[in-house]
Amino acid sequence: MRLSEWQAQVQAYLLSPDVQPNPALRASLLGSAALSAEQGLAIYHNAYRARLLEALRGDYPAVHGWLGDEEFDALALAYLDAHPSQHFSLRWLGAQLADFIDGYLVPAQAAPLSELARLEWAFTLAFDAPDGLPLSLTQMAELPAEDWPILQVRLLPSVQWLVCRHNSLALWRACKEQGDFPGSQPLEEMETCVIWRDQLITRYRSLAADEAAALQGMTVHGWNFAELCGELAHLGEQAPAQAVGWLRQWLADGLLQRVDSAQP
Repeated sequence: MRLSEWQAQVQAYLLSPDVQPNPALRASLLGSAALSAEQGLAIYHNAYRARLLEALRGDYPAVHGWLGDEEFDALALAYLDAHPSQHFSLRWLGAQLADFIDGYLVPAQAAPLSELARLEWAFTLAFDAPDGLPLSLTQMAELPAEDWPILQVRLLPSVQWLVCRHNSLALWRACKEQGDFPGSQPLEEMETCVIWRDQLITRYRSLAADEAAALQGMTVHGWNFAELCGELAHLGEQAPAQAVGWLRQWLADGLLQRVDSAQP
């Protein structure tokens, strides 16, 4: 057996849920008086899967806290069987867990749990995202008056956007603060949560529906500042003040970059 073939068989063995090696792999190994080849492989197999479980627990502490050790490990092992690790870094191991939950559980059980998983993954994505070119309050103060109407912005790379229909933020905070874990509850009204990285700190904020629509309009639909004010025309003379107030808040949070100065 060539080395590359043997390596492929070891990899397949580690990725398989079956602890029993195939005959060719077993025949390629020698045991000892203290440890047989089967025992050595089983230790390696179990240690590898234990490390994957540890990584998923680290990425999803709130989901783990909700389910407990036994149920979380059952979910994680089923996920690993369906989505074996494909990347040299464990960073991406849990990328598809939320989608997997949607198909693994009945809808009523899956919806709040997968939403919580998406929230936790959003924090991971925000922390690991590349830097952008943030637009500052100082730069805005120096912007010529004639440039304000055509100002266009987009979200910085770290900004994640999640619409919550359950009390996922309360569950996440309880885990983060090591407090009593509340029960999962549907929200009376959906809330939009934005998550972003401020230097080495991950931050989040819930947005009211009108602010969320305005931020999405500017950063996703491409409104300029004049169009934002137009969308707020129902506020009358207060429209520009509201638009400026939101823009100042988004800049203070560190969510935005200018479209014309951003990297492609």
